[in-house]
Amino acid sequence: MAVLTLYSTRSSGNSYKVRLLLAKLNLPFRLVEVDIFAGENRTPEFLMRNPEGRVPLLELEDGHVLAESNAILFYLAEGSALLPPDPVGRADTLRWMFFEQNNHEPGIAQARFWLRQVRGGRELRTHDVDRWMEEGYGALGIMERHLVSQDFFAGAGLTIADIALYAHTHIAHEGDFDLSRLPHVRRWLDRVESHPGHVDMAWEPAAPLVYESPAAAAKLSLA
Repeated sequence: MAVLTLYSTRSSGNSYKVRLLLAKLNLPFRLVEVDIFAGENRTPEFLMRNPEGRVPLLELEDGHVLAESNAILFYLAEGSALLPPDPVGRADTLRWMFFEQNNHEPGIAQARFWLRQVRGGRELRTHDVDRWMEEGYGALGIMERHLVSQDFFAGAGLTIADIALYAHTHIAHEGDFDLSRLPHVRRWLDRVESHPGHVDMAWEPAAPLVYESPAAAAKLSLA
């Protein structure tokens, strides 16, 4: 039987969003690990799937390919309790998902990538660090103010807006962000983690992983 195929990078927050949602929905899928640090997202074969050369990438049962993490979340959540059925609820969910991509991720995810994942990244991007901090704390401040009076971001329960924002927020400390000054954000992180079906970034489906190259398989087997 054909199943979904997810092209993903284990350390990628955007890839994690999709793995987390698939786990929550208990959807079977084939996981293909793409080593972006080895350039496997820039090969001709991968660029045929996604000309942008980015992960995550979801291949549907009929062969159609979806890119962009939040678009994938929206597709997968259709018909579930994680996407409100009413127009206002859906629009509010999308509002926070747009916020995540435009205001939240540019500072927080960029800081984590260059300061934690790229060797010598701090020295390479010294002039960007202050901007990342300003943008990241600005986005976290907006989240903190919203969560003063709300438990979640779009309605009374968890939605894909929370999943989108959680992915990078829960590892923001890896980009030198201090969440101790944000008590409402920290309590929201706890609520997300206590929701049924939650998995961490190391989680993999029961089926064996497929690797884009033997080198990637060997590298991850030593991790």
